[in-house]
Amino acid sequence: MQWWRLVREDFRTVFERDPATRSKLVALTVHTGFWSVAWYRLEHALWDSGFHWIARWLAMFSRWLTGVEIHPAVKAGRRLFIDHGMGIVIGETAELGDDVSIYQGVTLGGTSWAQVKRHPTIGNNVIIGAGAKVIGPITLGDFVRVGSNAVVVKDVAAHTTVVGIPAKPVIKKEEDCEKFEAYARSADENDPTIQLWREVEMRICKLEKENAELKNRLSELEK
Repeated sequence: MQWWRLVREDFRTVFERDPATRSKLVALTVHTGFWSVAWYRLEHALWDSGFHWIARWLAMFSRWLTGVEIHPAVKAGRRLFIDHGMGIVIGETAELGDDVSIYQGVTLGGTSWAQVKRHPTIGNNVIIGAGAKVIGPITLGDFVRVGSNAVVVKDVAAHTTVVGIPAKPVIKKEEDCEKFEAYARSADENDPTIQLWREVEMRICKLEKENAELKNRLSELEK
């Protein structure tokens, strides 16, 4: 799909996901999130065509204007939405699916200096809350929600909400994860009692899994 068609979809997405934007004039003149995505689309098209230097120069220029730094080599799907934008950094080998929403202060960063796949792969319909850091060549499945200021360093299964440092799952319900929550918050994420019970449940699940593995090994040895 040609880059300007993607930009048209991105433009329509602004009105679906930002209730503060009520007119095309506002979106075209003051919505820095939209412009950061529009610039990225052009830069990526130039990058794919082999014009790497001009793509990088435009990326630097758009960062000055919008406060968002997206490497031109990033592969992003359709209807990418960035709100507020300031402080967002998306590294070179990051890959984003369709309908991803990203809020201010987010980093999709790498953990290596080697020229390898070192940035995250983000699935479809993912929301990454303000200040979150998703680090390394990990994968976030479809409909994942990353809470504000969370630090994600491990793969996250589809339809999961993660919060905290390091990020841990708080829900895994399809009907909940499909709801649009701007900052990917769980209603009870700060309740210490609920957090304690979740930790107990996770420990029990881990023990049950280890017990099942031991039983399988014992059965094999008996045979």
